[in-house]
Amino acid sequence: MVKVREDQPQLFDGSVDLGAWLNRLQERYGVGDTDSLREACELAQQAELLALQRSLESEETVWPTGKGCFRTGLEMAEILAELKLDMDTLVAAVLYRAVRETKLSLDQVEENFGKVVAGLIKDVQGMAAISNIQNPRKQVLDHRQDQLEKVRKMLVSIIDDVRVALIKLAERTCAIRAVQHASKEKRQRVAREVFEIYAPLAHRLGIGYIKWELEDLSFRYLKPQDYKKIARLLDGKRLDRQKYITNVVDALKASLSDARIEGDVSGRVKHIYSIWRKMKRKNVDFRDLYDIRAVRILTNEVRDCYAALGVVHSLWNHIPKEFDDYIATPKENGYRSLHTAVFGPEGKTLEVQIRTHDMHEEAELGVCAHWKYKGTDVNSRSDSYEEKISWLRQVMEWHEDLGDLGELGGQWRADVEPDRIYVFTKDGHVVDLSVGATPIDFAYRIHSEVGSRCRGAKVAGRIVPLTHKLKTGDQVEILTAPNAHPSRDWLNPDLGYVTTSRARAKITSWFKKQDRDANIADGQSLLELELKRQALQSVNYPELAQAVNCLSPDDMFAGIGAGDIKLRHVVSLAQKQVAPEEEKTFEIRTKPQQERLSDSTITIDGVGNLLTQMAGCCQPVPGDPIIGYITVGRGVTIHREDCNTALSLRSREPERLIEVNWGTRPDYSYPVDVIITAYDRPGLLRDITVVLANDKVNVLSMQTRTSKEEHLASMLLTMEVPSLESLGRILAKVGQLPNVIDAVRHRKMS
Repeated sequence: MVKVREDQPQLFDGSVDLGAWLNRLQERYGVGDTDSLREACELAQQAELLALQRSLESEETVWPTGKGCFRTGLEMAEILAELKLDMDTLVAAVLYRAVRETKLSLDQVEENFGKVVAGLIKDVQGMAAISNIQNPRKQVLDHRQDQLEKVRKMLVSIIDDVRVALIKLAERTCAIRAVQHASKEKRQRVAREVFEIYAPLAHRLGIGYIKWELEDLSFRYLKPQDYKKIARLLDGKRLDRQKYITNVVDALKASLSDARIEGDVSGRVKHIYSIWRKMKRKNVDFRDLYDIRAVRILTNEVRDCYAALGVVHSLWNHIPKEFDDYIATPKENGYRSLHTAVFGPEGKTLEVQIRTHDMHEEAELGVCAHWKYKGTDVNSRSDSYEEKISWLRQVMEWHEDLGDLGELGGQWRADVEPDRIYVFTKDGHVVDLSVGATPIDFAYRIHSEVGSRCRGAKVAGRIVPLTHKLKTGDQVEILTAPNAHPSRDWLNPDLGYVTTSRARAKITSWFKKQDRDANIADGQSLLELELKRQALQSVNYPELAQAVNCLSPDDMFAGIGAGDIKLRHVVSLAQKQVAPEEEKTFEIRTKPQQERLSDSTITIDGVGNLLTQMAGCCQPVPGDPIIGYITVGRGVTIHREDCNTALSLRSREPERLIEVNWGTRPDYSYPVDVIITAYDRPGLLRDITVVLANDKVNVLSMQTRTSKEEHLASMLLTMEVPSLESLGRILAKVGQLPNVIDAVRHRKMS
């Protein structure tokens, strides 16, 4: 559970004693001469008092807890002082909210504190553009280039001076702390922005303690029930766990002393969000987690880390597959530590982290542990800083190629996931990738040209398919051809060629550079093939083009061919056009009304049997926070809680909104007939059934007919699928098998 630290100064109760606060910064964080900081505090305080006297401050600019811009500035400066930042940054933090709320002008700031401080505040204000990328559903077609330019400027400002990002992180940390008593809508809006954008940014800059606080507080507001459940479980066993950890710490200290290893040993707090994420990722219960009980050992030298590891493993039995050496192979954000898990005293699982004091400081402070300012000289950067900030340059390059605001937020969030694999190039260099990465992902990580010219791959000297899932320790060699180019199949998520955002962006960028006529031809071919698979005939292309905001079918085909328009989305719209009732059956997944209360995937709190339907504006999926709206004659429409329509209804017709929850029953499956035509060969039926088994498809019946004269095999299968999307994925995979000519849906004629 996130709690305010006991040593945190109480800045917001009663009047602020500036002298005592400045002395505390000097004693606790080593802040030097505070004359300019005092002047900034007095200016911010005076600006706020004048604004109040003029009655210019509206409810929109008042913090929900009652904090004004002055007190918020002090809290921001406190956070940045702990990160050991320079005086210009602290002054900018104190004044930032006052400038943002127009109580001070940038000219006043520059006149009193110089161009550096004014420039920092101006760049932090520019970072507000980052919120435009947090919602993939957000439409930015009208001002697309303007929005892209704002985001690029924001990325450039971070790369040029990391203090800009740090001030913004401090400001968002204050914001998420302050919304505790705000409305539910505001809590969720701020929490979603912080979770999607700023927690990943803190992670990439290596600032561990800020990342953990942002994630826990965001989780508290986005999934309050899950948060409270885990918090109760932690509280319920806190005393027993503390006693157990105390005994473990004493035992470790004694053993390290006997081995003549100097080290500090302490208990480690496990954060609620990380507990929940691990429970979901490993599909285990709270009591089955091995790292609820955890200790940390800090040593002076790297060699002492490995010596301490030997002491730990000599005391208790190591749990297989629960060891990570992030010292030999650091995480992408520079994090270094040894992680191991053992069966500790009483046979209880215990996690142990081992690192040096320098590694610990780096894990907590990130780039700030290596960024030393000397006056206004922001060009003196260490190699460690350059390594950490290089990711932002990669994002910049990636974003230039992709030009897609909707995908960028997902990239920031995906890079926070803790599971990575480490593979080797032919020359022995280490490359880290996300779990599930393929040789094509590896090739594009090496270089764009290597990826685009990829024609095959070897793992440990053996040829593997391009869909092969790489594992830690694999040595990968990419086979290229001079005139080769990417295949459009690589962009099909159902085929599994590519899993990383970077590779997908590079492939999309390559196709965008091709001529329009080629994209039209390829896009039309892709769409017609998929429509044929789904047995969708008599599709009205002009209407379909209008549905995807294109002026003509050719524009739609060109968008599909270039990768700008998702093929799956177009096919879904075609399904609604040709067979709307069937689409409704598959996507909403409802039972007859008399079974609705007990069997539906939606349960409605406090209401009897009502029809339910998913809102087309936000299209909620299981797991999203949802709310119901009682319509006239059409039952209850289910919206995402953060949907603009739902927020508008909450203010206009709150009496018609009801609480709804996702049910716990599994998704329903629906019978579908599929015809497969192929050139006959030994093992054909086995290969098809392997594809179906891997996708956990239940086959209800199968009829096979073979023509010996034509060497053709025809199969009619009736199988159960949970959705049209799942059907498309299965047909695509079967269609990729050797000798398969066609795999299409069969619609019985009435």
